Amino acid sequence: MNVTVTSAAGAPTAAPELVQLLTPEGERVEHPDYSLETTPEELRSIYRDLVLVRRFDAEATSLQRQGELGLWASLLGQEAAQVGSGRAMRPGDYAFPTYREHGVAWCKGVDPLNLLGMFRGVNHGGWDPNEKNFHLYTIVIGSQTLHATGYAMGITKDGADDAVIAYFGDGASSQGDVAEAFTFASVYQAPVVFFCQNNQWAISEPTEKQTRVPLYQRASGFGFPGVRVDGNDVLACLAVTRWALDRARNGEGPVLIEAFTYRMGAHTTSDDPSRYRIAEELESWKLKDPLERLKAHLVREGWADGEFFDALEAESEQLARRIREGVRTMPDPDPSSIFDHVYAEDHALVAEEQAGYLAYAASFATGDADGFDEDGDEG
Repeated sequence: MNVTVTSAAGAPTAAPELVQLLTPEGERVEHPDYSLETTPEELRSIYRDLVLVRRFDAEATSLQRQGELGLWASLLGQEAAQVGSGRAMRPGDYAFPTYREHGVAWCKGVDPLNLLGMFRGVNHGGWDPNEKNFHLYTIVIGSQTLHATGYAMGITKDGADDAVIAYFGDGASSQGDVAEAFTFASVYQAPVVFFCQNNQWAISEPTEKQTRVPLYQRASGFGFPGVRVDGNDVLACLAVTRWALDRARNGEGPVLIEAFTYRMGAHTTSDDPSRYRIAEELESWKLKDPLERLKAHLVREGWADGEFFDALEAESEQLARRIREGVRTMPDPDPSSIFDHVYAEDHALVAEEQAGYLAYAASFATGDADGFDEDGDEG
């Protein structure tokens, strides 16, 4: 799909190709390079994922507003990019996320409550990365691309038939870690797919202030292909990511996928997007909603009826109820447990620090820490 846009001088110019298999109106289209065969059952299952992920995300935002979470990074508007790419992975493929890949976590079988436990501050992630093949969330911008590349290089040494996918945003594309990851992945033909969710805003900085060329074109400078896909089209994201992962497994090296999408909400719950972007922009992207276009397609083809949508709505409410109750009943961890998983093995310095903390905490029981004894009298 080629889109015509207008240059600053007013002349029409061809925008970069955007791979699309499902139009915003829900019409199925074909692409010569990225074919995809689906069944009605599979499409209903994909739509279910999109709905439940959005409902979970909305509940998490509400919980943060109620003081139950310290922070939350919403994925609203990016469900198709995450569910499409998440479903493209095989069980053995390993994903390295940022802190917003709740849809990918869902596809990899991570319980949403484990994600929320981290944002509530009661765990460090709560899932076993080796069991789920889904790494812990990475807060440091862009560093996970290097981790992913190193892991992928290790896969080639092990001779495994797996691939790796690294998620990052348009803002992270300006980080040096990402450029280093591109270099190593290209030189060593590492089986890694770099999946950039270009949601147009790096917090308050728009994409046009970050790059002079479309992000996917940067890949050519490092010697591997780049593809721009409609990030609100779950079928296109599925097809392109599946192609890229297969290519990586076959020893053909990395691929950069730019999922062209939009962050409908705030960067995090501590952000106010109304201070830096206009309402008209948000309204125009609502017309490209990833859930509505797949729903329109299902209805158009007669593959889903009111009974299906009503049952899914009931399931989403049940999920929201479980999340609310689960978060509010999460036990507070023992404060000293913060020292338990700093290193995989015992470490003398950490043990010393833990002992010091325990002695300090115990002093409150006797009043030594504040100069008062147990009866409250000055010692």
